[in-house]
Amino acid sequence: MIQIEIDEGSGFCFGVTTAIKKAEEELAKGEKLYCLGDIVHNGRECDRLREMGLITINHEEMEQLHDAKVLLRAHGEPPETYELARKNNIEIIDATCPVVLKLQKRIKEQYETSPNLPKGEESQIVIFGKKGHAEVLGLVGQTQSNAIVIESSDEVTKLDFTRDIYLYSQTTKSLDEFNRIIDYIQTHISPDATFKSFDTICRSVANRMPNISQFAAKHDLILFVCGRKSSNGKVLYNECLRVNPNTHLVEDPQEIESAWLEGIQSVGICGATSTPRWLMEQCRDAIQNMQK
Repeated sequence: MIQIEIDEGSGFCFGVTTAIKKAEEELAKGEKLYCLGDIVHNGRECDRLREMGLITINHEEMEQLHDAKVLLRAHGEPPETYELARKNNIEIIDATCPVVLKLQKRIKEQYETSPNLPKGEESQIVIFGKKGHAEVLGLVGQTQSNAIVIESSDEVTKLDFTRDIYLYSQTTKSLDEFNRIIDYIQTHISPDATFKSFDTICRSVANRMPNISQFAAKHDLILFVCGRKSSNGKVLYNECLRVNPNTHLVEDPQEIESAWLEGIQSVGICGATSTPRWLMEQCRDAIQNMQK
């Protein structure tokens, strides 16, 4: 019989747990509730909440909405979204993660206190993050869209090292890569320019890296359960794959192939901060049924 272990450190982070709890509480009142974007980057969890009545909308649809109630997910939103809500008499249920809110505030303060210099001489507010990601759009919005987004350490070369640089990070990015970006800037920044970096990576994600490495090394096969749109999921999955090449990413139990289990004695099941515990348990049950 194959031994199956679900990683105790995997599953929803605090921000996602809070957002889903707020959605469930509002839906329990029987009122119509909209959510701006997928509440979490996990299709199965989104389906569950949709069945409870949650209506997912995009920004264009929100512009047409009036006198309604809209939940903002943990990723956060730019100031324009709050302004639109005021204009359209929309009640905001704000489930923005406290870590993201704090980061938005820091970037806004940095932008507003930067010297008002001519174009090409002003300070550069740089965000290490995924372009177009909901959280990053909210962060860039604090700077009237003037922040520079770099997706990887390879893109750091496009910065102007003769000008001041203030570096922040999307909360779910890799701490190691963030440190590589810092090292590069420190060795290339002009002596006349200021460079400051702010470690804004969420430790509930960063601390999962060493834990998930140990977990992946313990088992013959790793099932990483995660929505393919999850940013931190990609980081954690790649870490599992690095430690244990016999790692497979699945979105739900239907994607598990029985051939993967041949000759396997132990299976480890883990996931992203957007992966619900119940979905990992369904994957465990699917493997157990395959053995009957």
